[in-house]
Amino acid sequence: MSDFDGETTPMTSQTDAPSGARLIPRITIQAFCEHSQTAQVIESAAHDRRMSKVALTTHNGGLDGAVETYKTNPTPNLVIVETSLEAGAILNALSRLAEVCDASTRVIVIGHVNDVVLYRELIRAGVSEYLVMPTTTPVLISAISDLFAGDDAAPIGRTIGFFSAKGGAGASTVAHNTAWAMARQFRQDVLILDLDLAFGTAALDFNQDPPQGIADAVYANDKMDAVMLDRLMSKAANHINLLAAPAVLDRTYDLSERSFEQIIELSQKHVPMVVIDIPHMWTDWVRHTLSAVDEVVIVAEPDLANLRNAKNIVDTIKAARPAETDPVLVINKAGIAKRPEIPAAEFASSIECRLAGEVAFDPGLFGTAANNGQMIAEVSASHKLNDVFKAISQQVTGRSQGAQSGKPGVLRLPDLFKKLKRAS
Repeated sequence: MSDFDGETTPMTSQTDAPSGARLIPRITIQAFCEHSQTAQVIESAAHDRRMSKVALTTHNGGLDGAVETYKTNPTPNLVIVETSLEAGAILNALSRLAEVCDASTRVIVIGHVNDVVLYRELIRAGVSEYLVMPTTTPVLISAISDLFAGDDAAPIGRTIGFFSAKGGAGASTVAHNTAWAMARQFRQDVLILDLDLAFGTAALDFNQDPPQGIADAVYANDKMDAVMLDRLMSKAANHINLLAAPAVLDRTYDLSERSFEQIIELSQKHVPMVVIDIPHMWTDWVRHTLSAVDEVVIVAEPDLANLRNAKNIVDTIKAARPAETDPVLVINKAGIAKRPEIPAAEFASSIECRLAGEVAFDPGLFGTAANNGQMIAEVSASHKLNDVFKAISQQVTGRSQGAQSGKPGVLRLPDLFKKLKRAS
């Protein structure tokens, strides 16, 4: 079983790349708001993928409402209270809340007073975090994540899902060659999950014939654990492991929305990079998987049908994960002779995606690789396409400037303290 302490080089330390988003555990959160704007921020957090296991409810009444509620009801894992009180009155009001809260309950206060001294006093008094309105949903989720899935927890792997805009666009080929580039460039383990149970090609592409794979993991249900994951994985090459699809039609695969959730979460705990090869179909589990991974890569050919489908996919993904990085685009099979094509930059601009790479059409090279069960780098180590896959791997793992989300950062008070300390 791979872990995060394996072979690395100076360029591949864990600080060089963002890890996967850590899901907040199954906790109960109750929020007491004074203003509708605050309630909207909190309710939006419930739709974030990191909060998928959280039971979150909002109530009116602010701090006073929370005190009255917990006089007769047990407190949840986390209480979020909004208060419009002045700085001098907040601590007194919180002391009334402390009298009715369990000792293990954590409290986040949302206030309207931007005061560093107040922040320090609240933290000293036992408040877990103090946020100042107007705040945003990502800031709130980050605060909750810091409390229940903080830096002291074990690192988890980064998940990257590859999805074709149209059947035959080549997402599997791009995914497998990108995974190879990751393993070779960063010298860390990569696990490829082939989710196309009926027609998956990961085993063929790596010239493997494993007796077990992803289907065994799916149908193991609650029996699935780290030991079983290790047993089901097959080693395809140095730093590359597979959970291959059976690719047989002896049964139909009618899967539920969360069929792959446990497998992906378990894989994240044991492998630094998880490449997920998602088949071109639209089901509940495909939509859920696309909304749950750290990075979505849309693979498309440069024509109108791919453009229409890619636009629909990107819009759906953005709506499902508004606080996350946008999907990235890989144009595949570019430059087919006599075929009218949409320029890659224009294609990316039309669907409002970042272009991660453009893979030229080379049927001889890709055909040879497919027939031999090899990657492009194995067939021709000096081919310029290897640089394309290397660039894609850098972007989707967050190890290049181009992989930044482009969203403005938010400076929270603890970060401000750190900056002031460094400047002094």
